Amino acid sequence: MKFLEYPGMDAINSALNFETPECKVFGRVEPYSCKAAGADKKLYKQLENKYDPTSNTNILSPPEDDSIRNIISPFGPMDQPASRKTLFYLIGTLNASFPDYDFSDTKPEHFRKEPSVGIVVNSINATLFNHGNERVVKDLQIWESIDQLIGLEDSDVYSFNPDTDSDPNDEEGGGTLWSFNYFFYNRKQKRIIYFTMRGVSNGVPVDEDGEEDDGNFSNTDDDQDGVGHRRKRSNVDDDFVAGDMDMS
Repeated sequence: MKFLEYPGMDAINSALNFETPECKVFGRVEPYSCKAAGADKKLYKQLENKYDPTSNTNILSPPEDDSIRNIISPFGPMDQPASRKTLFYLIGTLNASFPDYDFSDTKPEHFRKEPSVGIVVNSINATLFNHGNERVVKDLQIWESIDQLIGLEDSDVYSFNPDTDSDPNDEEGGGTLWSFNYFFYNRKQKRIIYFTMRGVSNGVPVDEDGEEDDGNFSNTDDDQDGVGHRRKRSNVDDDFVAGDMDMS
């Protein structure tokens, strides 16, 4: 996934990080192109091998084959290329947004297709207004900027709803009170906008980069390797193949 530079987002992302009497709020909006870079090649092959019943490396017995075809996902049947590609894009976006972690084991059921863009926009606006930050919507016109980037009318929205120990916004002991992770996905433009926010208890120390410091970061999730669990990357660049992939 290729991060897209958009100067108009700088002021918006700065304004999405603020403090209230109840909590500190950290948010960001990140645009990505679905043109997969070489760093995504391993992930794409891994997901194809896992969910494509016809893959040469995925030799399955009939019951296993049926189980893949019967997987209920927000993207559609996982034996279909379009469904697998959407899962790949969303996991790839998480990997790009949280480069210290590996989300390749995340399952389709950790995502949800939202009923409409309007419902999500209203929900996010309510969160901002309730925390006293109307400026992002009214003055900085966040939705106008996002619409210019992705075309909201033609986009689907997916949310990431991981288990507690899989949530990138909730380090162990991090004091996260609430969080959300939304992906606005325009298939025609082949773009994704990742919009994430979280509220952190005021009692939690925050380092200079705006991240929670629980005093035990070195031990958080390094050894987790379960279904849908984030895993701390280790020498991750050694596994990547340089160059771009055409995912069209």
